[in-house]
Formats: sequence, C-alpha cells, structure tokens
Amino acid sequence: MLSPRFVLLFTIAGLELLTFANGDPMIEVFKWKQMDFYNRGNGYKDLWSRLCIPDLHVYGSTACLGESQPDNNRNGTFIQYNNVPQGVTHFRGRLFVTTPRRQPGIPSTLNYIDLDKDGWNPSPYLRAYPNFALNQFNASAEGLVSVYRTSVDVCQRLWFVDTGMLEYPNNRQQIKRPSIWVIDLTTDQVLKRFEIPQSIVEIGRGLASITVDVRARNCGDAYAYIPDLVNRRLHVYHLQSDRIWSFVHNSFNFDPLSDDLNIGGQKFRWDDGIFSTTLGPYLNDGSRDVYFHAMASTNEFVVSNRVLQQESNAARSDHGNDFRLLGSRGPSSQSTMHKFDPKTGVIFFAEVQKSGVGCWQIRKPFSSENIGSVYSNATEMIYPSDLTIDEEGTIWVMSNSMPIFVYSTLDREKFNFRIWKQKGALAKRGTVCE
Repeated sequence: MLSPRFVLLFTIAGLELLTFANGDPMIEVFKWKQMDFYNRGNGYKDLWSRLCIPDLHVYGSTACLGESQPDNNRNGTFIQYNNVPQGVTHFRGRLFVTTPRRQPGIPSTLNYIDLDKDGWNPSPYLRAYPNFALNQFNASAEGLVSVYRTSVDVCQRLWFVDTGMLEYPNNRQQIKRPSIWVIDLTTDQVLKRFEIPQSIVEIGRGLASITVDVRARNCGDAYAYIPDLVNRRLHVYHLQSDRIWSFVHNSFNFDPLSDDLNIGGQKFRWDDGIFSTTLGPYLNDGSRDVYFHAMASTNEFVVSNRVLQQESNAARSDHGNDFRLLGSRGPSSQSTMHKFDPKTGVIFFAEVQKSGVGCWQIRKPFSSENIGSVYSNATEMIYPSDLTIDEEGTIWVMSNSMPIFVYSTLDREKFNFRIWKQKGALAKRGTVCE
C-alpha cells in the first residue's frame, strides 16, 4: 500500500503536470457585474437598484422591475444593464474598452481605463476617449456612434471602424455613414476620418474589427484590413491614397456545419462570416501572410498581403490560389478574434465554444493536433469577444457573456464581464505551441 506521503507527492506532481500541460492560465485583471462610467451624461438616472431589460415589442422602451421607463434614446438616460463591453486594446498604460450601441442607454462607445489612476480598482469606471463630447453621436456630424474593436499600429495610432449604426432590437438605424478613424495616441488628436462609400457597404453592421499593416519607418503607407461578417467581404483601405476596395471570396463564408453554438448555457445558431484577420511575420521578399477565419467556422485561411494591397486584384472574378485553406482547428474551435505574437511565433485564438484561449505555432503544420489549449473556463470566460497583443507581448482578452445578454438575462449579482492578460511566452509554455 502506498504511504500517505507518497500519495500526496504524487497528487501534487500530477496537478503541476496538468497545469503545465494547459499552459500558464490567463490572469484576471478586471471584472464587472455591470459597467459604469465617469461621465454618464446629463440624462443619467440611477438604475443600480432596478434591472432594466429591452422590450423587444416596443421600440425605445424598457421593462423595469418596479417602474416603466420612457424612450431612453431620446432623453439620454443611462441604462446600466445595456452597457456590454466588446473590445479591449492596451497601449502604454491605457486600456481601451469599447461598448457598441446595440441598445439604448450607452453614454460613450469608445472608452479607456487609466491603469495608473484606476488599476487598483477591480471594477474600474470607464473614461470616454478621446473625450465625452466626441462620443455624443447627435452632437456633431463627426460624433462616434458605435465602435466594436480597436487596433494600435506600430506608429502609435489607434484605428477603429465606427459602424454609424444604432443596432437597437427590431429597429436598426444607420444614422451616419460607417467610417474608419485614426487617432494619434501621443496627442489624442484625430488624424483621419474616412467615410466608407455606399458602393462598398450600404450599412455598417458587420464591420466589427480592423487590422493595420504598416512599417514604422513609413507610417503614411498603411493598409487596413476590415472583415465584413455580414456581407462576407474583406475591405482594404489604403491611407496614403485614401482609397478603399473590397474582395469577395468563398473562404469568407460561414460553415453551415459549424454554425450551431452552445455558450453559457445558451444554444443558438449564428451565420457570422469572415470575422478576424491577423498578420504573420515578414517573409524574405518583404511580404506578409494575412490569416483569417469566419466566426461560424473552424477553418483557417491565408492570403498574401501582396494580393490584398493591389486594388486591381479585387476586380478579378477568379482569384486562383490566392486564398488558401490552411485546415481546421478541430471540433468546437469557433473563434472570434485571433492575433499573431511576433515574439513567440504563435497565433492565439479567442475560442468561444471552449470559453478559452487556443494557440498555434506557425512553424508547425496547421492541424488540430497542433492547436494547443492555453486556458479554458466555462463559468468565467464566457464568450471571449476580443483578443489583442500589445507591443510588450502581453495578450489581452475580453469576455462579455454576450449570448446570455442576447438570449436570456444577465444576473447582475454575478460578474458578467472580465478582462484577462498573460505574456505570450508564458501562455504557450507547456502546450504544443512551444
């Protein structure tokens, strides 16, 4: 019979091996039961004590416990329950957090957390970025309407798409043209606002992410890749020429065998097409591969940036082998965002069905056997909606319980929204992504 001491040592060794095999877990940085803001606007009403949910049958109304609210879009009332964070990006002490206007009562769509001032708070308030006035979509022609995700380039600029759309249930309104924004993070001044013409997209719904391809020594010659998950197109914007063009290809479509999802106890079907793009390392000829996938799919594809950066290529009816299938990530590996880490040579995936983070070392063949698991937590990392990597090689993940918000009701006594982080070098350790 084994001695108790031997059993204890064996158990500890087994736990250490299990932890090592799954990589270093993601570190929880912030968590919220409900979001709050430093500036909620003049129409703020305290709704902490009243849970309000949208009434899908009457536009602009809400059904509240204890009282009925008027049209909250017109009077500017802050509805705390409706504020669901979507994107997270870190740059030198500021954590940019987006809250798209999918419901009434959103005071500001583009926000940040000052880590020096508010990093001590486990549930910090959000600050409007670059200011509160610019986030008031009715205040001026340039006011921000709805932003999903942001990206920081090597030239210290913040890029994002404003969809220009209020995505209220049963009453979507395209109140402004969707637009591409570039902000200088050293001065917080808007450098560029480019309205996307109607010939490219009629509405902004589906323009939920952006990837910037630029060298630090030539900041003016930047290309932005914008997946369109609704129209299943890939838009390319060139800053220098101030032009935009669109590619159409079957690889941008969702997979009908992968559109059934079960997340956070909610079973549903989504048909989101191309959702995320990420850039690989520079190759010997100076080009880079652009990896991409649809959200309702387990497949990963790749195309050279040389193909995307030639506007004439977008007009071709036959793209030959330009867009290539790499393979499948394996069962239940549907992913929202993914990002390449140049410090480790690993692409990290936000995996919604697995409620976690996966990885692939690009030196290895693309197969399910080479897709590793960094972290998974079905009770806390519910719907990782965004994954970014900062200039220091730190992974940042937002999880926002979106399926529960859409198909059920969030429990405001529980933590529904979380931000996580981990160094890429530690995240891959002990996985097949070494």
